[in-house]
Amino acid sequence: MSPTYAHLTPEWPSYRWVWEAINQPLAEMHFRRGQLVMAMASLGFDVRQAVLQVLVQDVTKSGEIEGEHLNPQQVRSSRAQRPGMDFVGLPTPERNVDGVVKMMLDATQRFEAPLDDERIFGWHAALFPTGRSGMSKATLGEYRKGEMQIVSGPIGKERVHFEAPSSDRVPGEIARFLYWFETIHPIDDGNGWIGRAIMDKALAQADGTNQRFYSMTAQIHADKLAYYAILERSQHGGLDSTEWLLWFFAKLDLALVSAEGVLNLVHRKTAFWDNFREGINERQAKIINMLFAGFDGKLKTERYAKIAKCSDATAQRDLSDLVTKGALIVDPATTGRGTAYILAPEF
Repeated sequence: MSPTYAHLTPEWPSYRWVWEAINQPLAEMHFRRGQLVMAMASLGFDVRQAVLQVLVQDVTKSGEIEGEHLNPQQVRSSRAQRPGMDFVGLPTPERNVDGVVKMMLDATQRFEAPLDDERIFGWHAALFPTGRSGMSKATLGEYRKGEMQIVSGPIGKERVHFEAPSSDRVPGEIARFLYWFETIHPIDDGNGWIGRAIMDKALAQADGTNQRFYSMTAQIHADKLAYYAILERSQHGGLDSTEWLLWFFAKLDLALVSAEGVLNLVHRKTAFWDNFREGINERQAKIINMLFAGFDGKLKTERYAKIAKCSDATAQRDLSDLVTKGALIVDPATTGRGTAYILAPEF
């Protein structure tokens, strides 16, 4: 006999939980989050770099959960092209990347704005700027008319992990959802993206700030199999959400710990530019910022020349100059023609 989905039980949607089980982890998570918010507030102007770092992580990891690999530099560029950010040297973002960033920013920057049909439809349209989802035409501006299943496995041996409420139930269920956040899978495509945007909106509301200092999505991506497993268990049977809440709090705590690493990175970057504010040209500054952002691969002379759009000779002079200044060192694991450069250890 097929398992009963939570949304088919008579108690739906009256979720419950065991307070004694969640009180302690909830209190510890609130304490860590409060400490992080205060630490980030102390950064002042430099907090923008931390927020940008988290946004890039949030968007790229959310994409990977959906099987999409978005270019981090394009994500950074899309955010940086908005007021107050420096986007010199960054690539022009593709429309789909720009749409995702707009959705995520709207969810968190306007966390106090009500969540309604039009806002969800706006997010949906941002996810599909061409009006297509892959080879198919995307149905935008309305809730789904067909049925929705989450299936895996080869044809003929499919496994149904979840079956969403029937389409005729969607208008009523989404009305309840907009009153109190629930899971309905209301649209044809993009439910995962929008669900995580709503999660970030809820966290921003709880934090009382539109500055995002940590990425819950990155932690979900890091443990995708467990995420899918806990979702599947939570969507079957009764409405006791204690196990789901404990899993969520544990991942949120890890997200806060990871954010402390982002805070440390911003401090390192601030210390670097305090030391080298003068005498760094535009090409060098671009490369240094890329190293702090997480440079993909090895920084060699020819790679520098390609990124900075200069000759190999100019690239070599720039790199040698940065080594002389103490900003970079030669990667000790490389020699000869394979010589690569990394940030000096103190940074």
